[in-house]
Amino acid sequence: MHITQVLKKPLLTEKSYSLISKNVFTFIVDKNAKKPEIKKAFETIFEVKVAKVNVCNYIKKAKRVGKFFGYKSSYKKAIITLKKGEKLSLFDDEGLSNNKKEK
Repeated sequence: MHITQVLKKPLLTEKSYSLISKNVFTFIVDKNAKKPEIKKAFETIFEVKVAKVNVCNYIKKAKRVGKFFGYKSSYKKAIITLKKGEKLSLFDDEGLSNNKKEK
């Protein structure tokens, strides 16, 4: 598997966004990716050192909306912790505060 296929997209929830200040990042990754592949891909793409990688598999779940049935898609989530002293300014608050208009 190529490095660019491992990390799919960042998972931004209220909890994961609060962990960014502690140098912990959450990404949706390929279902077949292993921890060493995720670590290597993250270190290569963002040029930082990774301390540890935790992985969670989520299976598809049946959902119902009215009389229609369907499934919520399955995915694999990686929680990536950076080593002490490393910094990644991927989702800074600085960019958000500069865009706000003052009244």
